[in-house]
Amino acid sequence: MNFKEEQDNRVKEIEKVLAKYLPKPEGYQKVIMEAMAYSVTAGGKRLRPMLMKETFVMFGGEGAVVEPFMAAIEMIHTYSLVHDDLPAMDNDEYRRGRRTTHVVYGEGMGILAGDALLNYAFETAVEAFELAPTQASRVAKALKILAGKAGIYGMIGGQVVDVSSCGENLTQEMLDFIYELKTGALIESAMMIGAVLAGAGDDEVATVERIASLTGLAFQIQDDILDVTSTMEELGKPIHSDEKNEKTTYVTLKGLDKAVADVAQISEEAISLLQGLGKENPYLEELLKALVHRKK
Repeated sequence: MNFKEEQDNRVKEIEKVLAKYLPKPEGYQKVIMEAMAYSVTAGGKRLRPMLMKETFVMFGGEGAVVEPFMAAIEMIHTYSLVHDDLPAMDNDEYRRGRRTTHVVYGEGMGILAGDALLNYAFETAVEAFELAPTQASRVAKALKILAGKAGIYGMIGGQVVDVSSCGENLTQEMLDFIYELKTGALIESAMMIGAVLAGAGDDEVATVERIASLTGLAFQIQDDILDVTSTMEELGKPIHSDEKNEKTTYVTLKGLDKAVADVAQISEEAISLLQGLGKENPYLEELLKALVHRKK
C-alpha cells in the first residue's frame, strides 16, 4: 500500500463531502458563508472525518449515512481553530500557511464564522436521519456523542482549563486533563461515531474510545514537539507560540526526549488495542502510526 497516495485520495473524497455540505454564499448574510468556506477549505489533514470514515468501514459500515457527520465534525474542528486564532485567545495571524479568518474578515466576523460553523455542524449532522431513516437510533446515538464530545465535558471543557491556567505551572494531571478533552475528545467523537453508525457493539465502541483517546494524547504531544522543533514554513503556522503564550506543555514539563519516547509508547498501545478488535483496516492502522511521525 502506498500510504501517501491512499491518504491523498481520501482527502480528496473528504473535500468533496465538505463542498457538498457547505452552504452556498447567498442572501444579505452571504459574507458569513464566505467566511465559513474560507475557514473550512484552508486545507489540513482532514484527520477527524478520515478517522470516522475508516472506523465506519472497519466495522462494515455502508452507505452515505456517515457523510453528514464527516462534514459536521470538520466544521466543529474548524470553528475551534477559528476561535483559537482570535486576538483574545492565541492571537495567531497564520493557519495552514495562510492568513487566519479574523485577519481576513475582521475580528467580529471571525467570532461569527466560528459560531456559524458550530451551529451549521448540527444542521448538517441531522441530515443523516433522512439519508438512513431505518437507522434512526444509531444516528441519534451518534448525535449525542458529537454534542457531548464538543461541549463542556469535552473539547470546550479542555479549552476552558487551558485558557484559565495560562501562565500557571500545570501539574501532569491537569495537563493530561486538558489534552484528553481539548484534543482527544473530537478524535474520540470521530472514531466512536464511525463505529456506532456501522452498528458496533457497546464494548467495541468503548475500546474504540480508548484507542482514540490514546491517539489524541499522542497527537497533542507531537504537536508540542513540533512547536519546538519545526519551522513556520514546514508547520504552516507560527512556532514557539506555546512559549509566547506562557503555556505549560508536555515538552516543558517532561523534556523533549521524554516527550518523543512517550509518543512512541502511547501510539504502540493504541495500535495494540486496534489489532485486538479483530477487524481489518490496514490503512487505519497506518494512519494512526503516521500521526506520530508527522512533520506538520
